[in-house]
Amino acid sequence: MFASHRRDRILELLVLHKQVLVKELAIDFNVSEGTLRTDLRILEEEGLLERTHGGAIPVRGKISDRDRRQSSRSELNYEEKRAIGRQAAKLVSRGQCVILDASSTVLELAKELADYDYLTVVTNGLEAAMTLNQNPRINVILIGGVLRVGSKTIEGVLGRNILEGIHADLFFTSAEGVSMEEGMTDFSLYEAELKKLMALNARQTIALADYTKLGRRSIATSVPFSDIHTLITDSKANGDFLRQIKGSEVVIADNN
Repeated sequence: MFASHRRDRILELLVLHKQVLVKELAIDFNVSEGTLRTDLRILEEEGLLERTHGGAIPVRGKISDRDRRQSSRSELNYEEKRAIGRQAAKLVSRGQCVILDASSTVLELAKELADYDYLTVVTNGLEAAMTLNQNPRINVILIGGVLRVGSKTIEGVLGRNILEGIHADLFFTSAEGVSMEEGMTDFSLYEAELKKLMALNARQTIALADYTKLGRRSIATSVPFSDIHTLITDSKANGDFLRQIKGSEVVIADNN
């Protein structure tokens, strides 16, 4: 069983039983307890569960019986993310250079861009890179760095030289949380540092955030709110939060 499939199954078991134990999972999946602890740590970093002594429990609001089908990070709030991706694609023009982070929301944008003509795309997301590389009219530049364990994300600032030599038109990014005080925030310090470099080398930063991200914050700031040119969210976004926004354009994506 691949690591990604094993983690999806862990989330499914959380939905069913409201708790998982490392010892039981190790027997069920025939892997070491160390491997399972790594799985739980990665899922916790992605905001999909909360680790406990010897196991994990669901994060309130992230996994529920009615959200049973949303068992992986890419599937959480999928319709909202897809709508945001479609809206974001409208900002991209022929011949531009764009930077994409490795988030699941930005991946939906990458899918929309797959048929575009004559783009240069710089990304640290392996899945986005492979999606766009199918089109010979798109030049894909993959940022070097450390491949995050069990994911398709490259982290760290080893790709600094590549980014510093690029002058991008747009940087599209998502995050664990978006708040007025801390801006775009992520659990991983390495991920946040790389996004800072991405933002510095783009003319405009476009934030893509579904309604669950607004008003939340995580450990490390990647982009201050004052540096966000446009925020694209969905129709479920909290109206009070949106009314507080000043200096950034807000676009509401239509799910229909």
